[in-house]
Amino acid sequence: MSETIEIEFKNLLTKDEYQILLGAFKVEESQIKSQKNHYFDTPNFALKKLGSALRIREKGNHFEMTLKQPAAVGLLETTQLLIANEFQAAIQYGTLPKGEIHDRIQQLDDISFSLIEYFGSLLTKRAEFQYKNGILVLDHSLYLKTEDYEVEYEVEDFQLGQAAFQELLHQFRIPIRKTQNKIERFYQQKYFL
Repeated sequence: MSETIEIEFKNLLTKDEYQILLGAFKVEESQIKSQKNHYFDTPNFALKKLGSALRIREKGNHFEMTLKQPAAVGLLETTQLLIANEFQAAIQYGTLPKGEIHDRIQQLDDISFSLIEYFGSLLTKRAEFQYKNGILVLDHSLYLKTEDYEVEYEVEDFQLGQAAFQELLHQFRIPIRKTQNKIERFYQQKYFL
């Protein structure tokens, strides 16, 4: 189990902007890795209503469950590794393993861990690399018969990260777009069309 504070900036891209950034940073096809996010919440979106999110990320044969919760700056991420059997039980039967994430969710108002269910998955083809004082991420995501492109910038210092990210967008003439996180975009496609 680990806890970290996630500070990231994100902006949706057009396909052309995405390809321009891939070229500008000389990203090779071999640097683009696939991962799948599997999303969970209660039927009435109790986690979402608290600004929280629960996912299991699948990368090859590696599985990690992450609970994201609002923090003073950024998000508090609590992550626990899963074994293949725990992952299969979560996806096939909606049975999530006990552990630190279970304990955290049980502490939240009006949320029963037993009511959490599986909503679906989102596939991301991701390239990530060092950029200035953080990690720049270029994502191509596919889900529910749609796809989108996004740039993310993960940093430790909010102000320095924000300045560097805005400078990057300005340099490549990419307009600032209000960008929901992936789970919100997934739910928007699945339930709120």
